[in-house]
Amino acid sequence: MERTSIRLGGVELSSSIMNASGPRSAERGEIYELAAVHRGAIVFKSCNLAGLTTPDNLKNAGVEHFAALAGELAPRGKRVIASIVGTSEEEFIAVAKRLDRAGVAILELNLADDYVLSSIAPFASLERTRALIGRVRGEVGCVLAVKLPPATGFSARAIADLLKSMRVAIAVCQNDLPKDLEVDIATAIANGPERALSHAHAIFRESEGLLDIVAVGGLNTGRDAYLAHLAGAKAVQVGSALIKEGAGALGRIDRELDAILAHHGKRSVAEIVGQLKFQ
Repeated sequence: MERTSIRLGGVELSSSIMNASGPRSAERGEIYELAAVHRGAIVFKSCNLAGLTTPDNLKNAGVEHFAALAGELAPRGKRVIASIVGTSEEEFIAVAKRLDRAGVAILELNLADDYVLSSIAPFASLERTRALIGRVRGEVGCVLAVKLPPATGFSARAIADLLKSMRVAIAVCQNDLPKDLEVDIATAIANGPERALSHAHAIFRESEGLLDIVAVGGLNTGRDAYLAHLAGAKAVQVGSALIKEGAGALGRIDRELDAILAHHGKRSVAEIVGQLKFQ
């Protein structure tokens, strides 16, 4: 389905649909199942240096486990996005360097999880954020993404400007579109005055096209993905549907998105990214 292919942070992806870091993305068997049934990128569960047994949402076997998987998948042409957590700058750097050497396409610094927020306070100040990202950026060569919490204490413009200045290519943001949002898919017009409709939309608007946005959350159908793309997302991550349906949810949403694009005469996802307008 060429219509759903996208270029994310300069990396060519066969689909704008991917799994969210967490569900079915920690063990070898489940990762290989995702790789077998979906042509898009594979997002690994957030990992740290030695592994974690708690909290449950970050339970992982450590960076060597994921580096080995990346080393197997990347030579086969599978795009791998690895996600990192840690309790110090040094841990972030060590994990990032190992995964970069293993051949991942994109590294995501997960600065949104409470585990990271409570241990290293990455948003205590913009200087603190800049120092952490800058140290990682200086040690790795692959494309860098940052997963943001909805609230950092700073404006969307300040965060967007900081990421751009640090040569971060991708911002991973919440897709918290209002449940009562009315959008005419045919015209891409939303009811109401011009405004930021979600965390992802806010960062997109303030990045002036220099950040690629990945929207995560609330994505259960192809229409959900279409709306997220209209609101500025280059790619979307699926979590709840993956938990409920298994790996096949990714292919289903991809096919539904492809059908909507075809119905409205769109040749690619790129044609609709950020095209949302207001009445």
